[in-house]
Amino acid sequence: MQNQAHDDLRYLLALSLAPKIGPGVFKAIIAYSGSAAHFFKLPKGKVAKTPKVGAKLLELRNQENELLRKADELISECEKKHFQILTALHPDFPQRFKMQEDSPVVIFAQGNTNLNFDRTVGIVGTRNATSYGKSATRKIIEDLAIYQPAIISGLAYGIDIEAHRAALAVGLPTIAVLGSPIGHIYPAVHRKTAEAIMETGALISEYAPGSTMVPGNFPARNRIIASLSDALIVVEAAEKGGALITAEIAYSYDKDVFAVPGNLQSQYSEGCNFLIKKMKANIYTGPNDVAEALFWSKPGEVMTQKPQLDFTNRDEEEQAILSLLQQKGEIEIDSLSIATEIPLGLLSSKLLALEFEGIVKSLPGKKYRLLI
Repeated sequence: MQNQAHDDLRYLLALSLAPKIGPGVFKAIIAYSGSAAHFFKLPKGKVAKTPKVGAKLLELRNQENELLRKADELISECEKKHFQILTALHPDFPQRFKMQEDSPVVIFAQGNTNLNFDRTVGIVGTRNATSYGKSATRKIIEDLAIYQPAIISGLAYGIDIEAHRAALAVGLPTIAVLGSPIGHIYPAVHRKTAEAIMETGALISEYAPGSTMVPGNFPARNRIIASLSDALIVVEAAEKGGALITAEIAYSYDKDVFAVPGNLQSQYSEGCNFLIKKMKANIYTGPNDVAEALFWSKPGEVMTQKPQLDFTNRDEEEQAILSLLQQKGEIEIDSLSIATEIPLGLLSSKLLALEFEGIVKSLPGKKYRLLI
């Protein structure tokens, strides 16, 4: 069984090391072939029919030995340097990755490699953090500590490193998603923090040790931060930048996104205010915002039984709205209008009234869900 697991790892790594194989293509190959090893054994005609592969990647079949050699070298190097290789076959591989098609298929880790925390919060922001932004970051994490989430960020200057350090200060595990290869701490001045992170949390990277570090690595790692986070909080962000990219990705993943509103005269408030304006983020006012969105309770807290909705006392439109929300969980207003056959104008007023009653909550992207 151990030899089989090692062989599976070799072939998975070999396929991941092949040029032109991104996460989407990789997953299509595995889904079609059954395993990475089987891909190299399939008849040529069947390989050509693999979704997203086609004839251009048939040459990979002739590189099997070379790719396996590279995989063996990588496994040996990781064993010597105590880097953990996590693939979808590993029990510590993040289950949250399986929800997104573009998530990594292989990651490398140092520290506590069980990345399946019960609760996670991503915190990102500008590298040029102001004193207000740093203070807000510390306050957010101190307030969230009662819920014991793991804090996800990117080890960068500014808000990221402040988030990691604040998490360590209150005893929360924290995950640093690197844009550099595993084993290469960037920026180097954050090495001591990185070493402290590994005691209870982890450093992770989709880039193998010794691989070339290029500027494109850093925008790419933003999707990992978004994927690992149950909720993402943007503390400070300029109109353009990595934090805004991360927020946009998290929004596209249907994550709960929050933004800390800032001074209208500060360029590092522009990104947060933009997200709120475009309804791609909720305003962050305190830890209850996150807890309410994710249905978190405090340790030892006995959750009171939520009252059952009595649809019979509602008018016909409200009954239709509440029934559909109860069925779907959350739904975008246009879809809700089509499904209930309620005109948008009337529907908006009904939703607003239900929101005032504390029965319905509006979400970014013109979506709604039940609160009770």
